[in-house]
Amino acid sequence: MMSYKKKVLIITYYWPPAGGSGVQRWLKFVKYLQNFDIVPVVYTVDNGNYLKEDESLLKEVPQNIEILKQPILDPTNLLFWRKNKQQQKGVSNVSKGGLLSFIRGNFFIPDPKVTWVQPSVNYLQKYLDKNEVDVIISSGPPHSMHLIAQKLHRKNEVKWLADFRDHWTDLYYNKDFKQGLFAKNKSRKLEEAVLKNADCILTVSTGLQKEFSKIAKRVEVITNGFDTEILESEKVVLDINFSISYIGLLPKQSNPIILFKVLKELCDESLEFRRALQINFVGDISEDVKAAIKASDLEMNTSFLGYVSHQKAIAYQKCSQVLLLLIPDVVNNKGILTGKLFEYLAAKRPILAIGPTDGDLATFLKETNTGAIFAFEGQEKLKLEIKRLYIAFTEHTLFVTPKNIQKYHRKELTKDLASVLKSLNS
Repeated sequence: MMSYKKKVLIITYYWPPAGGSGVQRWLKFVKYLQNFDIVPVVYTVDNGNYLKEDESLLKEVPQNIEILKQPILDPTNLLFWRKNKQQQKGVSNVSKGGLLSFIRGNFFIPDPKVTWVQPSVNYLQKYLDKNEVDVIISSGPPHSMHLIAQKLHRKNEVKWLADFRDHWTDLYYNKDFKQGLFAKNKSRKLEEAVLKNADCILTVSTGLQKEFSKIAKRVEVITNGFDTEILESEKVVLDINFSISYIGLLPKQSNPIILFKVLKELCDESLEFRRALQINFVGDISEDVKAAIKASDLEMNTSFLGYVSHQKAIAYQKCSQVLLLLIPDVVNNKGILTGKLFEYLAAKRPILAIGPTDGDLATFLKETNTGAIFAFEGQEKLKLEIKRLYIAFTEHTLFVTPKNIQKYHRKELTKDLASVLKSLNS
């Protein structure tokens, strides 16, 4: 007797050829869901306003799945940061707190993709009228995706799982939008309605789980992870310099000024250290970070390599001596586990992190034996750690032995997701 395969409708804005971390989570889930008797149908945008694109990710989309697309009339094309691709500066600099940020924060709630909500509901309702679906899944940010799912959930007897890859009203850069009281209250009410009405909230850390559980009836945690392509590669040749590399989006809220102070001190104290030091930033980097590098007299030791494909990012991770991980210095940051963390794990290089020492990341690094985290004001301890790493580098003993990381493989995580999805209809 054949087992019944569940069908899920996944509503996500970020989908290949979109680049960046936002696309990885559901691309990987979709890649493996069919292994666990779940049939995914993806609904995404036809003309996405993607600040970064990575055509190589299209190869990872299973050929046999159904993908539904609808165009979006995106006001950001007219008002904000993308008049043309040549003028893009990247998402690390989009929230500068000026007039355009104010318009975005007060007139497009919860985000500019809200204009896509009703057209999407109309389109997907026609699909649901003709096709049986067991669970509707929405992934945010952008959190307008949850509003699409919520309306469909109300109209149809279909279970709904809302995936929060990050905060909503407490998202770290929201304060730059200078929201008025009306906008703040409206956004908070929209968030509360999603948390209350979804059959299950899915999120990426225990810290976020605790926050959402104050309102939601059920909150499950499935972290981000790493996939097979990170494990499969040719022999890795480590950098000959003492490289400290950051891969990914680096917003101004994560500007590691304390690190630059420490590195300047060490360079001033030792010519050998200055000669060996190589700082790499791979991805979309805030102008504030570049200014801090200049102010710390570290320009000659620093390379800004820009946005690269996912495959190239993996290569940079593997050959770096030390991997830098930064948590934004904002409120409610203890539950932040960035997507790059899990790929750092699989690269098997020491992780040097700056963030809350009593948050989820601190627990994670300790449990996996992959690195250490230092407080935003912990300058002396950070300096001692970098000295330790540098000495190990000079002695050719700089390595880590990760523990208990296989459970973060994307296939294992998808197995967990399948269990959650099946439980919704049991």
